[in-house]
Amino acid sequence: MKKGIVILALIISLAAFSGLKLHLDSIPRARVPGASILYLPSGKSLQYMALGNRPFMADLIYLWAIQYFSNTQVTDRYDHMEHVFSIISELDPRYEDPYLIGAMIAGADAGDIETAFRILDLGLEKNPEQWIFPWEAGHIALMQLKDFELAREYFKKTMEIPGAPPMARRLYANASTMLTDYKTAFANWMEIYETTDDERIKEIAFNHLYQVTSAMEIESLGKAITEYRRLYGRNPGELEDLVGAGLMEEIKPDIEGNAYVYDSETAEVKTARLWWKR
Repeated sequence: MKKGIVILALIISLAAFSGLKLHLDSIPRARVPGASILYLPSGKSLQYMALGNRPFMADLIYLWAIQYFSNTQVTDRYDHMEHVFSIISELDPRYEDPYLIGAMIAGADAGDIETAFRILDLGLEKNPEQWIFPWEAGHIALMQLKDFELAREYFKKTMEIPGAPPMARRLYANASTMLTDYKTAFANWMEIYETTDDERIKEIAFNHLYQVTSAMEIESLGKAITEYRRLYGRNPGELEDLVGAGLMEEIKPDIEGNAYVYDSETAEVKTARLWWKR
């Protein structure tokens, strides 16, 4: 008896939603662009329509949303993306796919990166144990915006969630390197190097340690060379002249023990090898 009531309730819900969909489809979109959004019930109303089966209703809205946002005839279809996916979240906050697909549509199709971030942030808010949301947001910040500070923030959130892939720490360290936060980058790459048993990862970490330590040393040498030129009106003939002038205590080699390559004509200092080749 109870099973029959549940099935009847689902049929009624589906019929109600289908009737709504047919009504929306009958509205001339050329006359009112995106009109169907105007008639989309609120999340609270849909919870009542769901008759206790919110995940089922969330599925229906999600399937409708995918069709709606792929309809190129509705030119302003992206204007209410956040609203649509927030309704799905109200119905079933644990439903992960809509957050991910919604962010993808917002970022890749609509070119609305800020909405993509807000959808993923909502996913993390509702599912704080799911590392996938800050992970995806970090990649958007890194690949689409080239915003290394924002990417680092998201990857930091990712690696703090249990079960997150080890790659998150490497991406966090790499973002720190790009921001010239060498101290943080060095600490993270050193931790990766010392804790991994994977020889491939160890080699990657060592190469980044080479990059970070060399960047710090070359930066120090560059400042000393500039000061030497201010004092003597010329570039030092060799790096050891910086020590003789009291501008550096010593000229350190790179972490492999190789001397830095110095061009006295251009004052350029380079590493003995490319940091990613060994």
